[in-house]
Amino acid sequence: MNNGIYFDHAATTFLDERVLAEMLPYFQSKFGNASSRHAFGREAVAAVDEARVKIATALGAKENEIYFTSGGTESDNWAIKGVSDAVGQDKKHIVTTSIEHHAILNTLSELAKKGYEVTYVPVNRQGVVSVSDVVGAIREDTALVSVMLANNEVGSIQPVKEIAKEAKKMGVLVHTDAVQAVGAIPVDVNELGVDLLSVSAHKFNGPKGIGALFVRNGVRIGKLITGGEQERSMRGGTYNVPSIVGFGKAIELAVEELSARSERVRFLRDRFVSEIEKAIPFVTVNGAEKDKKLPNNANVCFEYADGESVLLALDMAGIAASLGSACSSGSADPSHVLLAMGLSEGRARSSIRFSFGSENTEEEIEKAVDVLRRAVERLRSYSPLFKQIESGKGNV
Repeated sequence: MNNGIYFDHAATTFLDERVLAEMLPYFQSKFGNASSRHAFGREAVAAVDEARVKIATALGAKENEIYFTSGGTESDNWAIKGVSDAVGQDKKHIVTTSIEHHAILNTLSELAKKGYEVTYVPVNRQGVVSVSDVVGAIREDTALVSVMLANNEVGSIQPVKEIAKEAKKMGVLVHTDAVQAVGAIPVDVNELGVDLLSVSAHKFNGPKGIGALFVRNGVRIGKLITGGEQERSMRGGTYNVPSIVGFGKAIELAVEELSARSERVRFLRDRFVSEIEKAIPFVTVNGAEKDKKLPNNANVCFEYADGESVLLALDMAGIAASLGSACSSGSADPSHVLLAMGLSEGRARSSIRFSFGSENTEEEIEKAVDVLRRAVERLRSYSPLFKQIESGKGNV
């Protein structure tokens, strides 16, 4: 593992050694195609079936409600496009929020070009959507409501259970992007009451390139990939057996160790925020209160300091963090999530996401805080506005 300090677990996590150990035989000695009928294939399909059971059990689902995908983005795409394909032309309206992952937002933009209407429900200053606002946006022609379970940038947990309860009364399907939530908080599809749910293994120490879409029995969606009979003919293509096996093991471990992991990362997160607030003036933590957000998330605004410059200073010191979603890291635009929460463009550009893992240490936090303090002080020394604030001649 890299000797640097890794505070970007919301982007991806390392592959757990126990997960790797489960996967390795399926690269070589157990290499059969899971669709083949001979002994090699039967061995592979048994492993796929076992992993599917583990994933279903972890989510409170039935085995035949789990469909394998290449990850969260594919699952989100399939949920939205699959429902829109299945419901017909008389339901061409979809409700979502202004802070969804781009896997949702960009997919909806494509549907809008094909005549669909999309309502983007706003969020409050904490990055949380109102149940009444979402329900109020539902119309007779609404096909789907898609609201993420926990935001990937600020960690705010959304009232998906309450939204699903009300939407169900109106006969509308509900999808939730739970990519950031699974492995961080308890996630049960029946407790939530959702019809579709997206999950990705690499967010909880599983392999990259493998995920799943939960589709409740009785919900009709269109096929994703036509070809073979895989995934009950809904997604053709040769099974990625090693990654599926790793996915099953990773989610099994994530559920078994959820309490300990959550307690550990919450402690580290709170320690980090406390030390930051003591060491650096004019900082604010974006998002919901700490007990209403993911336990490992701290999105911090360092006012009067450019976020990209702070991030560069961290990187030069061997510390990994991010400005927001890894999927939009190439964009020069400020975070759409922070802007939707009401932050100014300046504050949005001064915000950095830190996301912790249970392997992080207090010593790493101390080093990161020291690097941050020095970097922010240096950057603020170049800011005429901050000099005015410091001298008492400017407005905070």
